[in-house]
Amino acid sequence: MPRRGSKNLFSIATIFASFFGAAMIAGAFAYYNYKFSKFKFIDFNQFTFYTSNDVFKPQDDSYIVVFFSSKDKKSLENIKKLKLNNQVLAIDYYNKNIQSYRDILFLRSGTNTTIKFIQRFNIYDVPVMFLIKKVSKNLYKQDSDIRVFDNLDDLSKYIEGEM
Repeated sequence: MPRRGSKNLFSIATIFASFFGAAMIAGAFAYYNYKFSKFKFIDFNQFTFYTSNDVFKPQDDSYIVVFFSSKDKKSLENIKKLKLNNQVLAIDYYNKNIQSYRDILFLRSGTNTTIKFIQRFNIYDVPVMFLIKKVSKNLYKQDSDIRVFDNLDDLSKYIEGEM
C-alpha cells in the first residue's frame, strides 16, 4: 500500500514541471519573436533610390547592401574591387552620382530618403553591410545583422565565409 505523503510530493513535482515547461515555451516564443522583429523591412515603393541614370527597381531575390561614404576614397575603391555572388547595392551617404558596373549598383537618393534609411536600419557608422531578401514584389526583409567594417578588404572574405 503506497504512502499518503508520496502522492502529495508527486503532485507538487508535476505542477512544478508543468509550470517550468510552460515558462520555457513562453521564453522561447518571446526570444524568437524578438529575433524576428529585430530585422527590418524595406519597401522600394516607399524608398526611392537612383542609379546613375534611372530609378532603381529591384529584380533579384537578394542583395548585399553596403552603406558607405564616397568621401572615403579607400572604401570606394574597395567596393569597386568586390567580386561576390550576389549583386551589391552600394548606397552612398553623400549621394554622389557614381557609375554602376558589373554586379555593383551605386545608388543615391534624396536627403529625406537617406535619413529614413539610416533610421530604419539603425546605422551608426560607415561602411556597413547587410543582406536583404525578397518577400514580395518590391518588399525586402533584412536577412542578416548589420556589420560594421573598418576595413572593406575583409568584406568579401566575410560574405563568402558566412553568408
